[in-house]
Amino acid sequence: METPFTESSNSGENNKQLFFHKGTPLSSIKLARELSALLENNKKTLVLLCIGTDRATGDALGPLVGSYLNKLNPKGIEIYGTLENPVHALNLKSTLEQINSTHKKPFILAVDAALGNKEYIGYIKLSPGSIKPGESVSKVLPAVGDVHITAIVNVKGFMEPQVLQSTPLSLVMELSRIISRGIFLTLMRSKAPNTHT
Repeated sequence: METPFTESSNSGENNKQLFFHKGTPLSSIKLARELSALLENNKKTLVLLCIGTDRATGDALGPLVGSYLNKLNPKGIEIYGTLENPVHALNLKSTLEQINSTHKKPFILAVDAALGNKEYIGYIKLSPGSIKPGESVSKVLPAVGDVHITAIVNVKGFMEPQVLQSTPLSLVMELSRIISRGIFLTLMRSKAPNTHT
């Protein structure tokens, strides 16, 4: 089992991954620091794509993140996927078409729940590149995101749809709050005046 807070790089800064437990002290701040580094040179429209649905507790992570951030009304980001207007398997393709027609070559930050090994439940991963939504439940959907954040909400390998249904809401809410705070702090950092000379 990995330590509660680990950083790993496969081949340079562009492939740096952050993998940490929800109980890590200052977890939102650490997430914001690493996400800020990944977004540092981005000049494109930043789109937050929160994937999932509240019809399955474990899959509600994305919409909760979108709803939390929507209430904070942050500047500098376009939000797709909330509890009221979720982005899921049935409308993901059309939502991507809408995003690409509305924003010229946007930079997409994708957020989604994931299933994993039991010892990794409650871990959050930030990584460059795209994710394949629905892969844990054997759905074939387009890969999305220039950067992605996933949180492991339950175990994989057996009756995944039922597992998502039985995921504790308290866990999903805690993870979604950490992620939404981290993203919000990232946006605040990007708007703060640069004091370095």
